[in-house]
Amino acid sequence: MTRTLVFGGARSGKSAYAEQLAAASGKEVAYIATAAAGDAEMTVRIAHHRAQRPQHWQTVEEPIALGATLAEWRAPHRLVLVDCLTLWLSNLMFSDGAQYPDVGMIELPARFHEQRAALLAELALERGDVVLVSNEVGMGIVPWGAVSRSYADEAGRLNQAVAAACDRVALVAAGLPLMLKGA
Repeated sequence: MTRTLVFGGARSGKSAYAEQLAAASGKEVAYIATAAAGDAEMTVRIAHHRAQRPQHWQTVEEPIALGATLAEWRAPHRLVLVDCLTLWLSNLMFSDGAQYPDVGMIELPARFHEQRAALLAELALERGDVVLVSNEVGMGIVPWGAVSRSYADEAGRLNQAVAAACDRVALVAAGLPLMLKGA
C-alpha cells in the first residue's frame, strides 16, 4: 500500500504525472474528481479531463465527502487517484454558502474541519494505493484579501498534513517530477 502526494503549480504537469503513476501501477484505477462545474468554463475543463482519461478507469465525482469516498473505493487491487485536493478545499470553504469578510479573521465552516479530519483519518489507514494531486499555492506573494490569504494558509496546511501521511511526495514543475519523499 502506497500513498503518494503529487503537487505543483498550475499547469505544471502534476495531473499528467499522477495519471502516469496510476497507469503504471497495473491495478484497477478509480479516479475521484473533486471539481464542481460552477460555470461554463469549468464545465469545459471537466469535459476535457474526462476525455483524456482511459475509458476503463472508474470515475467518481465527489466535491465534498472525500474521506468517505476514498474509504469506499480503496482496496488492495485498486489504485485511487484523487484530483485535486485544492479544488476540494475550495469546495469545502464555500460548501455552506459562507460569506467571508474582506478583512479580518476567517471562520471556516464546521463541515470544513469535519471533512478535513475524515480525509486525514482515512489516509492513516492501510487499505490500498492512493495518489493525491494538489496545487502548491504558497510560492508566490501573500494574496490580497482575507479569504484568499485564508485559502492559501489552509492549502499549505493541508499539503503539509497530507505529505506527512504519505509515503511518497513529488513536486512537479515544467512536467518534471522531483521526489521529495520516498523512492
